[in-house]
Amino acid sequence: GLLSVIQKLKGSPEQELRIVLLGLDNAGKTTLLKRLASEEVSTITPTQGFNIKSVHSHGLKLNVWDIGGQRSIRPYWKKYLGSTDLLIYVIDSADQKRFEETGQELAELTEEESLTGVPLLVFANKQDLVTAAPADEIAEGLNLHTYRDREWQIQACSALSGEGVQDGMNWISSQIMNRKK
Repeated sequence: GLLSVIQKLKGSPEQELRIVLLGLDNAGKTTLLKRLASEEVSTITPTQGFNIKSVHSHGLKLNVWDIGGQRSIRPYWKKYLGSTDLLIYVIDSADQKRFEETGQELAELTEEESLTGVPLLVFANKQDLVTAAPADEIAEGLNLHTYRDREWQIQACSALSGEGVQDGMNWISSQIMNRKK
């Protein structure tokens, strides 16, 4: 009726997505979230618990849950995974001492039943630092090529400068468009 005519004139309603943003403490999750929300990134404090922001990108409303990565908080990650449309996992590319730990956490997450088939975007953050490992080496170390049950992408970025962040958002948008088909 009239409502459908009005909706067609207005355009389709904005699609909402639930995105969970995880990674070890100090990986840059909150900086990334603030960058996505076009907020100031010069003063960031460690997340105690979680932050939620709605970000508009590519005609999508992204409800992003940034959950703290301290060891004491990680057991609670599972409680936030229900109805997740996309998982963003952030890695500090310059903290090579923690690659094994972050790899184990990611492997456990991807085995969670509530994340079966959920697309995975890995941000290889802090690429602006000279000690940062390249994204392809990180992908190899995380065995991302063995993930057959989901679409995945690794994206080199610097949440601080914003470099590479938009490329990751473009990938998210393409995933959503592919799902619609």
